[in-house]
Amino acid sequence: MNDDLKISIIIITYNRPDDMLELVQNIVSLDHKDHLEEVIIVNNKSTADYKPVEDLLKAHPGIRFKYFITKENLGVSRGRNFAIQKASAPLLVFIDDDALFQNKDTLLQIQNIFSEEKNKEAGIAAFKIYYQSTLDFQKNAFPHKEFKKRKNLKEFDTYYFSGCAHAIRRNVFETAGYYPENFFYGMEEYDLSYRTINEGFKIIYDDRVTVLHKESPSGRLLNKDKLGGMWVNKTKVAWKYLPKKYYYSTAILWSLQYLRRTGWHFAGWSKGWKEIFKIHSQKKRNVLGRQALNYLKKVKARLWY
Repeated sequence: MNDDLKISIIIITYNRPDDMLELVQNIVSLDHKDHLEEVIIVNNKSTADYKPVEDLLKAHPGIRFKYFITKENLGVSRGRNFAIQKASAPLLVFIDDDALFQNKDTLLQIQNIFSEEKNKEAGIAAFKIYYQSTLDFQKNAFPHKEFKKRKNLKEFDTYYFSGCAHAIRRNVFETAGYYPENFFYGMEEYDLSYRTINEGFKIIYDDRVTVLHKESPSGRLLNKDKLGGMWVNKTKVAWKYLPKKYYYSTAILWSLQYLRRTGWHFAGWSKGWKEIFKIHSQKKRNVLGRQALNYLKKVKARLWY
């Protein structure tokens, strides 16, 4: 066991007590729990009954569960930041409350990934994610847009990660900062990814850890506000970190995507553009350095949208 790579598992949950109960049972069933420092669970002020979950946590005193109920729904980014500050291990493993670890040796494999010499510069690791219902690859959780070219690779360097399941070294947050708290939903992983790369870390994909996600293969039904938020947030990220040509292309191409997926909802489209026009005055640019931009080019990052 490597104490320098002990693990804190972090879960943010909201109104899914049945899924959360199954995830706790899943964690309890994992092997190599001597690698596990603690499990941080943040209940984002759910209105559902979590007593069965709380009872299960108490039934397993051998695992260091830390359970917090927030005073408000913090959203994804603020919820993760809250949990990070409560965690103590060098490796932080994040998993959605509607997902499960597939392999019993997950904890050991995560340590193996980060302890290898070739991954000494890896700050973030993305994992292989399947739909639980079909055991098919979840394409929209794959950490590269070249899905067909890379889907059969066991590992590769990449430029972003899926929020569903991933691991991050604690010193990434100490050097690159936390998740952006003004992103209530969507694209916070891109923001953190670019800052992580700019600090000299790599982002890697490794299929030695596999996760089953309960999301439907048809995808989550995003309402117009969430889709609009993703469009605006992705444009904010492009404005802040990338050369301006990518800001313009991201704003335009995502606006067309918004119209297509919302059935030409022009009221929301107009609202989105009004927010984007404010970005110039509200968001200071912090364009990635030459080394980081070269890294993005090397891993064939898709930057246009």
